[in-house]
Amino acid sequence: MNITNKKIMLSAIQATNQPTLGNYIGAIKNWVRLQEDYHCYFFVVDLHALTSANPIQGCLRDYARQSIAFYLAAGIDPKKTCLFVQSDVRQHAELAWTLTCSTHMGELSRMTQYKDKSSKAGKHINAGLFSYPVLMAADILLYDANLVPVGADQKQHIELTRNLAQRFNSTHGEDSFVVPEPYIPPQGARVMDLQDPHSKMSKSAVSDKGVIFLNDTPKQISKKIKSATTDSGERIQYDDSKPGIKNLLDLHSLFSQKSVDTLVQEYEGKLYGHLKVDTAELVVTELSSLQERANRYLEDKNYLDSIILSGSEQASEHAEKTLVRIYQKLGIRT
Repeated sequence: MNITNKKIMLSAIQATNQPTLGNYIGAIKNWVRLQEDYHCYFFVVDLHALTSANPIQGCLRDYARQSIAFYLAAGIDPKKTCLFVQSDVRQHAELAWTLTCSTHMGELSRMTQYKDKSSKAGKHINAGLFSYPVLMAADILLYDANLVPVGADQKQHIELTRNLAQRFNSTHGEDSFVVPEPYIPPQGARVMDLQDPHSKMSKSAVSDKGVIFLNDTPKQISKKIKSATTDSGERIQYDDSKPGIKNLLDLHSLFSQKSVDTLVQEYEGKLYGHLKVDTAELVVTELSSLQERANRYLEDKNYLDSIILSGSEQASEHAEKTLVRIYQKLGIRT
């Protein structure tokens, strides 16, 4: 099923807003390295965004374009990697329905993210939020993905995908689906919210004060980092009892390429404010350069759309082969 000699790697970011610093560090920067060793499908999931209680009317395509522009600006090469938008490939929704019919209600009700998001959704919880992980499974299984880069909090979704693939394979043949493995990057996989360092930096955060978006201005970025929650005491230490300082040290380390141990030594006797100022300067410098490159792609909408169209055509070709194979197993096609 592999279309190259390389293993297939797949990952995506939701199009509910601009990508965040967490997306950039935990996903996109790793994708740049991974594209050299794997056949990669990296895309924007806009159908998932419809599960939001207040989907952003008329903006999802713009957000998708902006996300792809940042992928390109970060160094993702469309000649090496398939870049596309989820809704352009109709097979995602088709396979999701097929998988929904073999997914147990109990499996979905146990999903941690469903529990968290439904608790914030109030009385009217849409069915899409409940079945969201099945669409995610379809996203993965369509492309015979061997590996899926995920944060630690996404491992449960990969386990469900594996269970669904193995369940189908046991009934219809082991050659039906490739069973994927999670790939957790060695560092930077979990960037924490600047205001709530116990929670991952996320687009869905209640407040954006602790979330850095890739299109934030230098002034906004600097203000958010300088206003980051810190901890009691004065000494700069890398310790679980100081999650705010730990998060800032992690960010500084990732952008300065210095080890955390080296930074702790350098900031011995200095105040939290010194760490915040220096971290803000590093982040602003790199993101300003990234924004400049992304804006060049956004200014040439025709070129950007041609990249998305080409990637969607390539993705559709692979996805259709998978869907036909599965439909044949089910007797829907002969």
